[in-house]
Amino acid sequence: MKIVGVAACTVGIAHTYIAQEKLENAGKKAGHEIHIETQGTIGTENELSQQQIAEADIVILATDVKIAGRERFDGKRIIQVPTEIAVKSPNKLIEKAVEVVSQKK
Repeated sequence: MKIVGVAACTVGIAHTYIAQEKLENAGKKAGHEIHIETQGTIGTENELSQQQIAEADIVILATDVKIAGRERFDGKRIIQVPTEIAVKSPNKLIEKAVEVVSQKK
């Protein structure tokens, strides 16, 4: 399964990057291809390509603030949670993403 997402917290420092790392590790551990963009105090990093978004089965938005470019995900299945969920329960969040994708089949 291919997963893309964005992590962004209110301050744009710690939780943004912790959420990114935890989600990427959990996704890879579960055998998925995962790419998480961060939007923080120093701007956007690991920006998702249009191809990555187009090929994604699901989008995870681990955000506490409004993100730039949300319209890029129009028409995609989206799970939106606070960064705290991605930080504390990344494996459960990946499991939920798999569940959501498999329900559509």
